[in-house]
Amino acid sequence: MKYCALFFLLIFTALPKEAGAGPGYPVSEIPEELTKDVHVVVREDAMVFKIVALDRAVLTVRFVATIMNNKGSNYAKKSVHYSKLEKINYLKGAVYNSRGDLIRKLRNNEIEDHSINDGVALFRDDRVQVADLTSTFYPYTVEFEYEIEYKYLYEIPDSWFLSGEHVSTQHASYQLIFPPGMAPRYRMVNIDQEPLKEKLKDGSESWSWAFENFKPIKIEPYGPDIREVLPGIMAAPKEFQYEGYRGDMSTWEDYGRWFSLLNKGRDELPQATKEKVAEITSGLKSDKEKAEALYHYLQSKTRYVNISLGIGGLQPFPAEVVDKNGYGDCKALSNYMVALLKEAGVKAYYAIIMAGSDASPVIEDFPSHQANHVIVSIPQAQDTLWLECTSQTNPFGYQGSFTGDRKALLVTEEGGRLVNTNRYPDSLNRQIRKAEVHLDIAGNAKGTVKTMYSGIQYENGGLNGILNDQFDAQKKWALNHTGIPSFNLDRFSFENRKSRQPEAVVNLELTLNRMASVSGKRLFLSPNLMNRLSHLPDEGEKRKSDLQLDFGYVDVDSIVYYIPEGIYPEYLPEPIHITSPFGEYHASCVIDEGSLVYVRRMSLRQGRYPASQYSAYVDFRKAVTKADNLKLVFLSKT
Repeated sequence: MKYCALFFLLIFTALPKEAGAGPGYPVSEIPEELTKDVHVVVREDAMVFKIVALDRAVLTVRFVATIMNNKGSNYAKKSVHYSKLEKINYLKGAVYNSRGDLIRKLRNNEIEDHSINDGVALFRDDRVQVADLTSTFYPYTVEFEYEIEYKYLYEIPDSWFLSGEHVSTQHASYQLIFPPGMAPRYRMVNIDQEPLKEKLKDGSESWSWAFENFKPIKIEPYGPDIREVLPGIMAAPKEFQYEGYRGDMSTWEDYGRWFSLLNKGRDELPQATKEKVAEITSGLKSDKEKAEALYHYLQSKTRYVNISLGIGGLQPFPAEVVDKNGYGDCKALSNYMVALLKEAGVKAYYAIIMAGSDASPVIEDFPSHQANHVIVSIPQAQDTLWLECTSQTNPFGYQGSFTGDRKALLVTEEGGRLVNTNRYPDSLNRQIRKAEVHLDIAGNAKGTVKTMYSGIQYENGGLNGILNDQFDAQKKWALNHTGIPSFNLDRFSFENRKSRQPEAVVNLELTLNRMASVSGKRLFLSPNLMNRLSHLPDEGEKRKSDLQLDFGYVDVDSIVYYIPEGIYPEYLPEPIHITSPFGEYHASCVIDEGSLVYVRRMSLRQGRYPASQYSAYVDFRKAVTKADNLKLVFLSKT
């Protein structure tokens, strides 16, 4: 699956005096509390966004940062994107030493200018200017100023006054300027301050905010989305215009209507394709059967290619163009799929979504551009089918971690509507393993392992991506994800059981030299063959943020060890049972007619838990880790 260039990309950061003019930025002027445990101190983060008209805007940015050490060097680089609809009026820069003395200014011939190539784009008209003021002496200060002129009004850059850990901000400001009657919308995030409202001399209005001394924050492990922690301001227009298409995003319903306008008349299919649709769906009764047949047709006929030209970052190519060329981006392929389904009498919707396993959730009370991808939704009487149209191998109806369990904006006849995509319950995210291990008296072994992965675990280590790949790629996956310190991979096979709840089956034949250690008459064996929990969360100081477990699952390992004659266990441990609000763990060892049967079952519950329970979660993980490292001792009768 690919991220679609659903929208143009705005990269910004942070404006006031001309670069290099006047006094610099001595490090001595930074408050001491802003220098502790930081790589960067942002001295000035100033952004002004001016709405000129429904289809015109100007962004002015000034960003000054003191780089304390080499871990903050990326802040000494600035990338500014532009296209035929976005003009860079200027990009300036300067470097100062620790005393605030000007070292040098950025020269025009130092600014790189090149097209953006993501490796899958066929057509792109966006470019980027890159300025690099990296130095080797620390601390030093960089200053960037730039201005971008937009020939549209669609998105207003947000301002986040801290970008992550080990960063502090000394001064920050954000200003929105607009004509009367064109006030944008804004949303404060983790700060609460009313704007200073002014009437300017030219008759326009101004809302501005100013802040000082944001201390560095600590991003706690297993915490909520970073936007729940960082301070910032989100902004968006009400009415807007893009390449002649006028719209309103005051509500999700209005926003969806604009996408309907963009897509209007782009679902026409050639006559020959209409006849092909009739042929493919002939004899099929249910919408699901028709959708599945047409989805496989889409996968066989088309491929994903990123296309981003002007409003093409928002508007799909017509269905007949995709039909003729056999390729398209996420918008074009999804629009084509909706057209195929429409021809077959199956109701489907174009759905706009933020894709990615680590995507931030949609802020529902602030309708705005919060997406990077398009998929297809097919409502059913009891359920909804979702189709990922950029993949030639995806199982029908499978979303997985890419677009599952989040909000999507359906583009309907009545306008936009936020809906939930498929959620994968913990019980469906399974890893079921069965193994047989033949152990000899010297501690060496031969083993066969069969593991079934389903639900989100179908994607473990990128497994879903190599199921139809070549021998070498599959072998590499098997070697990297077997989880045994030392082994030889003798044979392997992969099976892809495609369905809406797909399964992958991996079969391994292994040689395990020195699997058990021998000392005198004793043989030491760790019965947990290849699924030990090893990573422990950082205990840290007193927890502040909630504990967020994004992924719940069930793992079951059943391993039969065939023990050589003359060997018997010195003792067998009692079954281990660990229960907690976060999940359960059970492990047991049983002797059965010359064999040792080890069974491990581990479940983890997806959910959000109060910060006060974090220490209990760490204790749960510690207990599981200890149980997973259990060793058995066998004695020889000779």
